[in-house]
Amino acid sequence: MVATGSYLHLMKTVAIKDAKNRLTELAREVEAGETITVTRNGEPVFDMVPHKPKKGGINWEAMRAYKRAHGIDKVFTYVADDFDAPLPEDFLITPTSD
Repeated sequence: MVATGSYLHLMKTVAIKDAKNRLTELAREVEAGETITVTRNGEPVFDMVPHKPKKGGINWEAMRAYKRAHGIDKVFTYVADDFDAPLPEDFLITPTSD
């Protein structure tokens, strides 16, 4: 175990040759939340870290639950063919007729 950078937490390190022979054991430790730094000649090469699911994906089940809870049948009922066409230059300065 070594202190890394300016952080006060200890990180487990293992030589790459040792990591190759103990991969299954190390993988279990990483699955349990441990971060392991793999070194070559005493220099860090890479970190073994717990997998994190990609962010930014759409949670389709949450969307379906929201729609059910709010009585929404469809998200979009119509999209104009020119919805992404450029707006006129004076669009933002022309008063609306309310």
